[in-house]
Amino acid sequence: MLSEGGSFMKGMFVGSLFCLVLSFLGSFSPGIESHTEDHHHHHVKAASKDELKQLTDNQVQEWSKQVQVYCVIMVQPKILVYWATAMDTWSKHCDKAEFYTSETSKALEAVDLNEKDDWARLRKALKHAYENAGDLRWFFVAQPTTFAIVENLKYLVLAKNPDEPFYLGSAVKSGELDYVSFDSGIVLSYEALKRLVEVFEDKDKCPERGHSLWKMSEDKQLAVCLKYKGVFAENGEDTHGKSVFNSKSVDSLITDSMRDNPNNVVEGCCSDMAVTFSGMSPNQMQVMMFGVYRLRPYGHDFHDSLVFYPPEGSDND
Repeated sequence: MLSEGGSFMKGMFVGSLFCLVLSFLGSFSPGIESHTEDHHHHHVKAASKDELKQLTDNQVQEWSKQVQVYCVIMVQPKILVYWATAMDTWSKHCDKAEFYTSETSKALEAVDLNEKDDWARLRKALKHAYENAGDLRWFFVAQPTTFAIVENLKYLVLAKNPDEPFYLGSAVKSGELDYVSFDSGIVLSYEALKRLVEVFEDKDKCPERGHSLWKMSEDKQLAVCLKYKGVFAENGEDTHGKSVFNSKSVDSLITDSMRDNPNNVVEGCCSDMAVTFSGMSPNQMQVMMFGVYRLRPYGHDFHDSLVFYPPEGSDND
């Protein structure tokens, strides 16, 4: 598996081109941050190559083992094909992947929350993840229409301390509220999730039902509750300042880049350390799996500073 620089883009771009062509054909329906109560960033960048070079081999190996991700994937029986595809593709790269459903499905295994409301269901899922995290200290919350490259997420948070309150993703501003868009995936450190679970008990600040909060989308409600605990939305970026959480699919981003940057489509498309792409169809996700994890140009040997190995016993690529 790969973890930094242009390594992923060569495979990912080819895979995404497949997505683009097929869609046209109609086949697609570092030092660790110091702990502080005033943790109030707006942009979180991945460690640079120069920063990694300052680490010893032992430090690199130790860090690569310590960064483990619990994936919280919110599903519903009415989108069973997306659920099945996420289970068969990128979620295998999570150190622990748990699917949370609104109701039981005989076809696929998941935690049945028996809750129809999106916000109430998300609350229950996050509380369950917190209580069952074990030694895992990073949490990735996503929908089954999102495609995630978990190794790039690990690289993004590699030099971050999960005992600080990180709340990352594609940061969006709505009036006075900064929140992380659910469509692009939400990353929470252990400390952020701990504070969130605490504020869940405050019915005035973070109600499960009722009040004006009830009219908001679940990602905005999440931001409001976290804000009461001093946790603020932050935009995840690569070392060049490009956002790594995308609200569009790869073929949409490439189509935009072909129009806006015809002489440099790849560079204009997206970060080569992208963590997520949103709005992916099941076919697109399978193509992305091939492009990202399987397709390799013969004669090209990538030498990344560290490697994130799959969970023991995993059947992922």
